[in-house]
Amino acid sequence: MSYSLHKKNLHMGSLNLDQLRTFADVVASGSFSATAARHNVSQPAISFQVKQLEKRLGVRLIERIGRKAMPTAAGSELLEHAARIHGEVDATLEAMARHAGDKIGRVRIGTGATACIFLLPPLLRELRERFPDLEITVTTGNTPEIVKAVEENALDIALVTMPVSSRILAAEIILDDGFMLVSPPGARLPKRMTPELLKGLPLILFEPSGNTRRLVDHWLAENGIAQDPVMSLGSVEAIKELVGAGLGHAILPAMALRGNEAQASLVLRPLLPRLSRELAIVLRRDKVLYRGLREVAASLRHVGSR
Repeated sequence: MSYSLHKKNLHMGSLNLDQLRTFADVVASGSFSATAARHNVSQPAISFQVKQLEKRLGVRLIERIGRKAMPTAAGSELLEHAARIHGEVDATLEAMARHAGDKIGRVRIGTGATACIFLLPPLLRELRERFPDLEITVTTGNTPEIVKAVEENALDIALVTMPVSSRILAAEIILDDGFMLVSPPGARLPKRMTPELLKGLPLILFEPSGNTRRLVDHWLAENGIAQDPVMSLGSVEAIKELVGAGLGHAILPAMALRGNEAQASLVLRPLLPRLSRELAIVLRRDKVLYRGLREVAASLRHVGSR
């Protein structure tokens, strides 16, 4: 008897997608007021939508911890379902739009600044030539923030530095990118740079929040080199400019050193023992691979195999 009543209650109304998206936005921002400002509505309106969703499901979804809105256990589980639901809805709308307008769709790519500058341009140009109607947006950031955006379905696909740890994502390694020591013009150095030779050199490194910097820090520490850079920057181009001006040496991925200008002006040396990073394509395991997304993933794999 109780089972029949419970089953009946679950079918009394359809799940409201707007309420579901509002709930996810509140959790992502940690604030009802921030969500209201983002959607240009009042805070009571946002609170009402969440309350209606809680009433519909019969569970509490959000609780306040200090001044932050956090998901309950039920809310955390709902978030996983919500990401899949929104992904399916977005894929459905895009599929219908393609039928209506004969378009291949939209793909949102996330990656690091270095890959965006040195790897993506020829890929994007080729995709543009092959699929003029394919809409592509590119977001750059550090691996943790890009991975989080893919988890939340705010991005469709990412190219990031490993490691990536997430049970809802699949990572496919496509490229092994070795690091090199980059030194000012005229620097006289051995053909290979060992940790012993690096000791005492002023180092200019990436900012410490990304996986690339963590890999470099680990390599330095493992080889007995104190991690005390003279400067840390988020831009690989800025780092190369500072090295070129004679302000220090840098440890940079080989991808960032392609091209005649870099080869001619800066002194490049491989590291011994070798240091490298693995770049991987990252997708949600439940992501619907519509045509545009399949083409972008295939192009990324092709770039990695060159």
